[in-house]
Amino acid sequence: MHRDELENHLNQLLDISRFQDYCPNGLQVEGRHNIHTIVSGVTASLDLLKAAITAKADAILVHHGYFWRGEDLRITGMKSRRIALLMTNQINLFAYHLPLDAHPQFGNNALLGKKLGLIETGRFGDQNIAVHGELIQVSTLGALGEKISRTLLRKPMMVGNPDKTIRRIAWCTGAAQSYFEAAIRQGVDAFITGEISEQSVHAVRESGVAFIAAGHHATERYGVQALGDHIAQNFDIQHQFIDIENPV
Repeated sequence: MHRDELENHLNQLLDISRFQDYCPNGLQVEGRHNIHTIVSGVTASLDLLKAAITAKADAILVHHGYFWRGEDLRITGMKSRRIALLMTNQINLFAYHLPLDAHPQFGNNALLGKKLGLIETGRFGDQNIAVHGELIQVSTLGALGEKISRTLLRKPMMVGNPDKTIRRIAWCTGAAQSYFEAAIRQGVDAFITGEISEQSVHAVRESGVAFIAAGHHATERYGVQALGDHIAQNFDIQHQFIDIENPV
């Protein structure tokens, strides 16, 4: 498959033009024209790039790519080593950030909800990325935390009474702790995201809404996998997801 054809398909599928993002979405580093093998991963780290080279990939598909707003524009140090490795090996880098969080089928939020047994009833927050809904089966905070631990293979950090009954819930993968107050306004019993900030603890105590920090990496592994599988199922391309361990 030609690189441009794949990029056009992904850009349209994820409707990237409707998002105001912190980085460019789509093709970030140009490699060879024809793509037969694609590796997906959460972040375009040096370890993922090296693993993709070993897998003889023509392209890498990630959620966290490069060229973030406000970063140093110079291509030096870590950025230089990463980009040089891609260009030397003529590997394309595709990155999709907010569009991959928000997509109703391949999105991180949609897929995390399915894995945890959450029923989406609406969206909220900046560009309607965050989700609110209900548990398929009413649970306590402690039992929900155990389920998250089993599902994501990572023990979450929880703030709140473990005996608290959880019916209505909001969630947003990654570093979405700034959405907590908006989640509280949705009338939920708990909020799930990847990370937690110091001020969130006080907001939990004062609002009574529980906070679950389930891991930035852990909550954002599923969208890029599903998107890679979609590519493999619809085009003559081999796909492999490579999970580079990250404790955050």
